[in-house]
Amino acid sequence: MSTVTIAVDLAKNVFEIAVAGRAGTIKEHKRLSRPQFERFWAIRAPCRVVIEACATSHFWARYLIARGFEVILLPPHYVKP
Repeated sequence: MSTVTIAVDLAKNVFEIAVAGRAGTIKEHKRLSRPQFERFWAIRAPCRVVIEACATSHFWARYLIARGFEVILLPPHYVKP
């Protein structure tokens, strides 16, 4: 498992992704469409993924867990805008 943590902000059509290194500093920030979002995970090595719990987060959590990722769902009041 990689030491990288990826934070995901889910939306209807556009997804925001922030990739943080071991020290917690943001290394990469991307805005992806739904097809790009699926391709992003296909080339990524398994790591920790943090997602705000919402309507579609459980679908994406199952999708990522099936591909070997460690998924953490956060309650909405823990997420900083």
